[in-house]
Amino acid sequence: MLANTRLLGDLPCRRAGTAVLAYYLLFNYVVTDNQKEVYLMKKLLASALALTTALSLAACGSGSTGNSGGGNAGGTQTEAAGGQSDSGEGNVITVWTSNELHNQMFEFGEKVYNEKHGDNPVELKIEVYPNAEMANKLLIALQSGVGAPDIADININYFSNFLKGDIQLVPLNDIVEKELPSCVQSRFDLYKEDGTYYGIPTHVGASVVYYNMEIIEKAGFTIEDVDAIETWDQYRDMGLQVFEKTGIPMTVYEVSNQRPFWPMIVQRGGDYLNADGSVAMDSESNIQVLEWMKDFWDTGAVVAAPGGSTSVEEFWTWMNQGGCASLTMPSWFMSRFTNYMPDLEGKIAIRPMPVFEKGEPRTVGIGGTGTAITTQCKNVELAKEVLYESKLTYEANVNIWECLQFDPVRSDVWADDSLTAPMPYFYNESFFKIMGEYMDGCPSPVNAGLSVAAQDLVNNTVMYSVFVDGSQTPAEALKAAAEELRAQQ
Repeated sequence: MLANTRLLGDLPCRRAGTAVLAYYLLFNYVVTDNQKEVYLMKKLLASALALTTALSLAACGSGSTGNSGGGNAGGTQTEAAGGQSDSGEGNVITVWTSNELHNQMFEFGEKVYNEKHGDNPVELKIEVYPNAEMANKLLIALQSGVGAPDIADININYFSNFLKGDIQLVPLNDIVEKELPSCVQSRFDLYKEDGTYYGIPTHVGASVVYYNMEIIEKAGFTIEDVDAIETWDQYRDMGLQVFEKTGIPMTVYEVSNQRPFWPMIVQRGGDYLNADGSVAMDSESNIQVLEWMKDFWDTGAVVAAPGGSTSVEEFWTWMNQGGCASLTMPSWFMSRFTNYMPDLEGKIAIRPMPVFEKGEPRTVGIGGTGTAITTQCKNVELAKEVLYESKLTYEANVNIWECLQFDPVRSDVWADDSLTAPMPYFYNESFFKIMGEYMDGCPSPVNAGLSVAAQDLVNNTVMYSVFVDGSQTPAEALKAAAEELRAQQ
């Protein structure tokens, strides 16, 4: 239990402010993969924290001196943006990321910067941590006033936690706004608060349907038949025939994750939360989508993803062996195919998502990482230049595609030769020639205060109770999840 949760034992408790900080972090910012664990941890540690506060007051007494600024409960004065910190020396920039592949993106920015400033080069020191661990570690460092990196990759699931209270991330409007007209703005809005941009996205994450054309053709269909699919009902009709003729399921649901449910409700203008953070989990539109999914599931043409997720080796092996005929996933799943499913090369065709009703968007931006600069950064302008060269320029976005196979947020690069070239693995077609017209302006999920809790409830409870043990109807599962979320507000 609590394997993915960082507690506060490493923080020095030299005065009452530290205990108060610990209490605040625990009850507002703790990150875990299971909401039940959050509840239990809060219940078990509340009394301990109260005792810690009392002891801290007694031990520190009136003789301690305190700082008045910026949440420096640990006793170390940290200046605002542009001030001094322990994050680096000279032209050394420290970077925390949760994806080792992102190193290539930052190293590109370092290379470009040094080519332009050969007489005063920068050196990046990059550290890689798991998503939840890094979010906890970073929140503690920022609130304590010491130990944060200059630049941090923050997973979208946790970014809203960093926009609460006294925001300790550096505004990035000066480097973002000049490039924004060439970008998919909805992806930047995920990292914005009160008109200020605090993070830079890595990709669009456009959701698509991956079709195994070998299976589709075995059932008697052609690529032209796939192209003719516009609605989810048409998709289901093909899926039933594929299953009847081949015995192979049309697709999978991630019963320990939220795909394809989340992209489908966002397509319809819904989400788990409204823009103001209020709960929308049990909206009529959301219930209708989950009921449609359950009806399709009951036909037998849909199965649970082996291992419960599309992000595990068990699923990749199964899919590589022709496990199902299609898969709804974001564009970044292309790298999963090419790295882990070699036997499908040349067989996978990418097409836009079907819709429930005409006029709905054919894709949705899912997932992502917002790269931020912390207020503990000692050389903010240098960090901004490196970040700009890593993620915002035309050349940087081409590099993101070439190195990471992520669909870049700059729409003006989608016509670049390196992006429009045929992809032998994916039916020898160009992703951007197929998807380009659907991506600009595509919607993204709401990133609000209860986003992590909402996703955990879907991942750990809703999908299981509806599709695995059948203990709840779609309406019952979503209403129960909504009630739990409202209780947390």
